Amino acid sequence: MEAALEREVRNRAGGFCEYCRFPEAYHRKTFHIDHITAEQHEGLTESKNLALCCSHCNLNKGPNIAGIDPITKRVTRLYSPRKDRWRKHFAWNGAIVVGLTSIGRTTIAVLKMNSGIRVQLRASLISAGLFPRKN
Repeated sequence: MEAALEREVRNRAGGFCEYCRFPEAYHRKTFHIDHITAEQHEGLTESKNLALCCSHCNLNKGPNIAGIDPITKRVTRLYSPRKDRWRKHFAWNGAIVVGLTSIGRTTIAVLKMNSGIRVQLRASLISAGLFPRKN
């Protein structure tokens, strides 16, 4: 990936994972540049198909473009940071990310956004005043 394209993606995200909103400044690892639609699904390496992504979300998302909504049990596409508005699909309940739509619920499930350690980390940052939950 060209350095200019990576800079564009990082600048656009403002230092936050574009899926779970975790701040890169408080993460142990440098965030990844994620192909929203994986290359194996013909996703291109271009700005409109790239998102800044923490390692937790990226490793759980993998090449997935859909999952099963835990409520409706229907196949549902995942949230796309380039096409969707975060606030339409997600909300906060303390340190828990809540799915407001089938897309939100499915994305939370596939990316395991509310796994125990993730919630603990967010709660610690919130209590220290270090987790501005950018929406």
